[in-house]
Amino acid sequence: MNRAIPSAGENLAAPAPSFDIDRIRSQFPILDQLVHGFPLVYFDNAATTQKPLSVIEAIDHYYRHDNANVHRGVHSLSERATEAYEAARIAVKEFINADSTREIIFVRGTTEAINLVAQSYARPKLGKGDEILISQMEHHSNIVPWQLVCEQTGASLKVIPIDSKGQLCLDQVESLISARTRLLAITHVSNALGTINPVAQLVELAHARSIPVLLDGAQATAHLSVDVQALDVDFYAFSAHKMYGPTGVGVLYGKQQLLEAMPPYQGGGDMISMVKFDKTLYNDLPYKFEAGTPNIAGVIGFAAALRHLDEIGLDTIRQYENKLLSYGLTRAVAFPGLRLIGTAAHKVGILSFVLDDVHPHDVGTILDRQGIAVRTGHHCSMPIMDHFKVPATVRASFAIYNTVDEVDRLFEALDRVRKVFS
Repeated sequence: MNRAIPSAGENLAAPAPSFDIDRIRSQFPILDQLVHGFPLVYFDNAATTQKPLSVIEAIDHYYRHDNANVHRGVHSLSERATEAYEAARIAVKEFINADSTREIIFVRGTTEAINLVAQSYARPKLGKGDEILISQMEHHSNIVPWQLVCEQTGASLKVIPIDSKGQLCLDQVESLISARTRLLAITHVSNALGTINPVAQLVELAHARSIPVLLDGAQATAHLSVDVQALDVDFYAFSAHKMYGPTGVGVLYGKQQLLEAMPPYQGGGDMISMVKFDKTLYNDLPYKFEAGTPNIAGVIGFAAALRHLDEIGLDTIRQYENKLLSYGLTRAVAFPGLRLIGTAAHKVGILSFVLDDVHPHDVGTILDRQGIAVRTGHHCSMPIMDHFKVPATVRASFAIYNTVDEVDRLFEALDRVRKVFS
């Protein structure tokens, strides 16, 4: 049982500036429903966030008025679709402060972005004895692609361990870097724990040894301001659906000189400039890595999601979510039989926990019957579960439309779970 509030660092800072939570919630139509007779409480935001009306309407407008393929037509619909699609690329560039739209590759999500780097950047460079450095807190999408490329090349994985709070053991990083380290691939924010990693420090450390860095930003971009130029990161991957945008859309940012040197990841339409049977010439960036018809509607919807985030402001979002997290931590440490998994000093709004003698799946099922959606399981982070010696956790993850009252409902429902299993 937890007896003291774990250190939350910035999470216990001054409360967020006031903003109209009712107005924000009104923009998310899915929240206005009953589940098993209870008002929906949606705490599964680390898996995917809900979508505001502006995103839904942007997708609807495209299909009602502009539905056509991009880059290939001279008719008005195609020109309008292309203009909206490329405007979204500009919006992404500005959102993460990339140097050029050439550095913004649209993919299906973080997973595809990491696989692209693994196969197009890393695989041609790796040989037997080379090493890729990851951490113990990675999502499977930042483990398995590197295992595959290691099997293909004879390279090997090395792993930065985590401590009992779910923080990287930074004192071991330098000793794990060797003359054969070819890439550091690490998460910006842990999806299972909420831990915010000191990525600027890690990038600086790796670059001092001429080691490129990929950051998995899937859990970061909806909560933190990301400036890829200030970070000087080589690759940054993230997904639209975790930041109030559509599923099936993501971004790989890469430094232009690296992307230009990489071979295409897939072949097909629009990634070529000339095709003959004896030779193909590839298109310029970013199109070299965007084979086939893209998720046009999804990309346009993603631009609307970015506008939604900009209108509220990431600093305001961060402070408000810190308030929810701090309150949630206070309730959690006072709850009998609850053990928090991941008590890092710097976190985003994720409470991951287990209850004594109750399997997380049973907890999640009972919460659902009271209208509360949480995630239970290993969260595609099985090495973390092994580290903490648990089969699974309950994960409640917060977003801009969640409230303190909803946190109270969570713990009232957990009290019911405890009584059922007492």
